[in-house]
Amino acid sequence: MSDSKPILLVEDDYVDTMAVKRVLKELNTANDLVCALNGEDALTYLRGKDNKLPCLILLDLNMPKMNGMEFLRVVKADETLKSIPIVVLTTSNDEQDMTRSFGLGAAAYIVKAFGYRDFRERIRTIETYLAPPQPVGEPETAQL
Repeated sequence: MSDSKPILLVEDDYVDTMAVKRVLKELNTANDLVCALNGEDALTYLRGKDNKLPCLILLDLNMPKMNGMEFLRVVKADETLKSIPIVVLTTSNDEQDMTRSFGLGAAAYIVKAFGYRDFRERIRTIETYLAPPQPVGEPETAQL
């Protein structure tokens, strides 16, 4: 594990998770990637006393148990967690979802692209939140 803060990916779709991992590898990010399948699992990780708080949360909106909007509302109401930037990463290009996400405190809203090249370019916008690139290897991944 690196010394930098991890990135928390809250995503229930395996293909999208693999695409994010691939992009992070291509960016040579030094940040480890922690994956949660829904908002409840992500909150369990964030509230775990031995877990490092992430530098960034990548959040899908449509998930089972606790969806992205509910998760966003809970995190931004929590004094310990509210300063963590949250980037919504979703298939929804609905203006109401976008407006609501920003109203709840999202730092950015990225609509998932269907082609990998477009997806990679959209994900690159998160680089400002990441640790400097590491020379070789790929980010470690922990599955919750």
